[in-house]
Amino acid sequence: MRGSQSARPTQKNMDIIEQFESEARGRGGRVVLPEGSDARVLRAAVKMAQEALAHPILLGEKPIIAAAAEEAGVDVKGLEILSPETDSRIAEFSARIEKSREKMTPEMADRLVRRPMYFAGMMVARGFADTLVAGVSTPTRRVIEAGMITVGLGEGITTPSSFFLMVVPNFLGQGPRSFIYADCGFNVDPSTEELAEIAVISAASAAELLPEPPRVALLSFSTRGSASHPRVDKVTRALELARMRAPDIMIDGEFQADTALTPAVAAVKVEGSSAVAGRANVLVFPDLDSGNIAYKLTQYMAGARAIGPILQGFNAPICDLSRGASVEDIIAAAVVGLRRARRGEA
Repeated sequence: MRGSQSARPTQKNMDIIEQFESEARGRGGRVVLPEGSDARVLRAAVKMAQEALAHPILLGEKPIIAAAAEEAGVDVKGLEILSPETDSRIAEFSARIEKSREKMTPEMADRLVRRPMYFAGMMVARGFADTLVAGVSTPTRRVIEAGMITVGLGEGITTPSSFFLMVVPNFLGQGPRSFIYADCGFNVDPSTEELAEIAVISAASAAELLPEPPRVALLSFSTRGSASHPRVDKVTRALELARMRAPDIMIDGEFQADTALTPAVAAVKVEGSSAVAGRANVLVFPDLDSGNIAYKLTQYMAGARAIGPILQGFNAPICDLSRGASVEDIIAAAVVGLRRARRGEA
């Protein structure tokens, strides 16, 4: 049970989310929550504050949030609640949005920054919050749009993408293990160049979060030329581009999923040496169909936790959420965001 000192797991038996919670506890990391009147968000904010996992910042009008909290049966007294409509930073945030975007008028910038999602993005961009967590009532494309306008993409990044942090409770009988699945939430049919960029960025995300070096597998229905098709060619070309762009990362393909994950299968299907085959912890899917299906199958058939979709490629941590996200999902996304923010500082 969370919050009980005696019941906290030890480092040896905790899964990765419990580890991130342990790291976050007492640090006062600031998590901005633009959907401040959602019952799940309110419950998550209260729990984060009670357990000292984070300093939650709820955005919205105080009377509306108070009424929603009463209906949800939680007490938000003592939590920080901000109204983007009346905050003193409106002029500063608006000016920065106007300056950073072409064809943005002062009136347009002012209207945007008064919306909670954009105000939250500016809080992260300006260092008033460490991470943004949203999506329970906002479509992914809106969260990404706000992130593009406020936080912006990292240097050299052209394609925003997403990943799920998958925590499998007992992988191949060896206990809990964590994986990065990308892109399972945004890019429907990435081009060769986009797929290569997703692979490289996903390796960086894995380096921020996983306890082992990233080993990136580009997945297909083919392993090393076992099938011939234009869709296979896209994956093999993406592999070449990714290796040119980031020659230091361990990346390989094209692999079928069993080849990527299972040493015994990899030994049969892959000739020669590979640092990735049978040992992959970053799975890059060729399209949104396969990625979305795979993460949901893993979640429900293997009992895995699926945290995300977490956005990547941005200048600061932003986490999107499934609209079916639970209170625990929101908290997990928050501590993942805080972990990424701390790595960024390092």
